[in-house]
Amino acid sequence: MTTTRPNRRLFLLIPLALTACGFTPAYGPGGPAQGIQSSIRVADPADKNAFDLVERLEERLGRPQAARFDLTYTINTYAAGVGIAPDNAITRYNLNGVIDWALTNRATGTRVTGGQVKSFTSYSATGSTVAGLAAQEDAARRLMRILADQITARLLATSNSWNQ
Repeated sequence: MTTTRPNRRLFLLIPLALTACGFTPAYGPGGPAQGIQSSIRVADPADKNAFDLVERLEERLGRPQAARFDLTYTINTYAAGVGIAPDNAITRYNLNGVIDWALTNRATGTRVTGGQVKSFTSYSATGSTVAGLAAQEDAARRLMRILADQITARLLATSNSWNQ
């Protein structure tokens, strides 16, 4: 019985094929997102969810040095019980989140991009009250990180159209 191993030379051709098809790293030289790092000022947080969102956005996009753009957002979250015990006690929750966001050019005041991102995460409500609260806070933090990553991905994907 013979097994075929992948040809190692094939792996050397992958970067060449990617550049030949027009692929350019987003932050690379000449990439569409070059120059947006540290140029977006995210609106100040007003609560814990917003703080976690802003923290993750600044982690991904950099803290603004010479901000050219303002990012505003509206966060809406709600919990829905999804696990019910025989005694009708809710044992598991889905924490749903929706963020409407907009990116505005500071110089002109025009909205250059924006949209809405949605996601959810879950947490268990079993155990002590303290454990339940800790699980709820952790779920909220994870949700804000997920939504911030979605916003970042959309900014990178569309940066070619608004980042001149």
